[in-house]
Amino acid sequence: MGSALWLRNLTVKPCSFRFRSSQSQPEKHENGGGVSDGPVEEEKMGRRKLPNRARARARGWSCIDRCCWAIGYLCTIWWVVLFIYRLGVGCFQVPESPGQRLRREGLTALHPVVLVPGIVTGGLELWEGRPCAQGLFRKRLWGGSSSSFAEMIKRPRCWLEHLSLDNETGLDPPGIRVRAVPGLVAADYFAPGYFVWAVLIENLAKIGYEEKNMHMAAYDWRLSFQNTEVRDSSLSRLKSKIELMYMSNGYKKVVVVPHSMGVIYFLHFLKWVESPIGGGGGTGWCAKHIKAIMNIAPAFLGVPKTVSYMLSAEAKHVAFLRSVAPGVFDSEIVRLQNVMRMFRTWDSVVSLLPKGGETIWGNLDWSPEQNHQCKCNFQIRKKRKSSLSMANNSQAGKGCCCRLKEEETPKYGRIISFSLPAAELPSQLPNVTFEVD
Repeated sequence: MGSALWLRNLTVKPCSFRFRSSQSQPEKHENGGGVSDGPVEEEKMGRRKLPNRARARARGWSCIDRCCWAIGYLCTIWWVVLFIYRLGVGCFQVPESPGQRLRREGLTALHPVVLVPGIVTGGLELWEGRPCAQGLFRKRLWGGSSSSFAEMIKRPRCWLEHLSLDNETGLDPPGIRVRAVPGLVAADYFAPGYFVWAVLIENLAKIGYEEKNMHMAAYDWRLSFQNTEVRDSSLSRLKSKIELMYMSNGYKKVVVVPHSMGVIYFLHFLKWVESPIGGGGGTGWCAKHIKAIMNIAPAFLGVPKTVSYMLSAEAKHVAFLRSVAPGVFDSEIVRLQNVMRMFRTWDSVVSLLPKGGETIWGNLDWSPEQNHQCKCNFQIRKKRKSSLSMANNSQAGKGCCCRLKEEETPKYGRIISFSLPAAELPSQLPNVTFEVD
């Protein structure tokens, strides 16, 4: 604060201005042999008697004074907060990360690790584009940085055009080449502050992992699984990378960690690598090179929201964007229909359609979880003491075991698909015959 006031004293010099009107002239009075100015002299004498604070209060604060005081207050608050933080670092213990705890326990890197990202989490960069994408060579069009989303806002139609695939071939349209970002940076962050693999990579690095024994199997998640091999040889490069990591790390098998759609993608790789018309590795390749597979949020049975994306592009994320920026998908530049057309060109979306039929997902009249409603007396459970044995617990819980409801349950499948009034309609739908001319 002292420096700010010193700066104010250098830049601003308090000056007093006195304005006289042309009509009022000073009255001269003879006082002995001299002449006095009368009220003017009395005003000067009165001003000399005022203290400095009262004089400043009478003059008022200028804009520069307020700015200097504001800067002084901010600097003071900053130093106080910094001082308290320095004191608190020694008093409060920061939670220990898993990597630090494992390193403290003496664990080090053993088996090589391969990370397989899922859909929309891997970055995509531009290698060749239309004239509207001038200046975007090898810059991200999707994921990882704020610049990719800035380009989406600046050039929405051009962005949609370059991320769409050809409707017939399922590959890049003519004159456009968009490729997956290589390396660990491909899927560490989806957006600034929105991490995907960054925390896991950081904790693995604390126990000795690096690019020699840790690899991100990036691929273009828009393509169908086989087209990733046709266009980019992604499956062949993944096979070679696993074999290289196996040999360069003392012939230790590889641990694979796939996520979401990456689980299905790696399952396709396991079938492809041992096939004679695929990777040609033989029936023993997986047992020789792979130690274990740890799936994270696998999508073996598909994802229900894929249907809404394919039919109308209306989903949870779109609803969130509508709440944050209303009207963004209703403008002439970015319409939801254009986004839906882009989704439909991504062949990988088909692999996420729900599988299993009515046994897994139900139908219009029922859902798998509707008959699993419990009528348990939770108050009796709360009154149990932790010291009771397992036998006593089973006897005390006989009166509060879960049982099926005897009354008719609502048709959850129809409520979710349509609405509550539609749940009361009869289940028999009329037969409709389509005639083709």
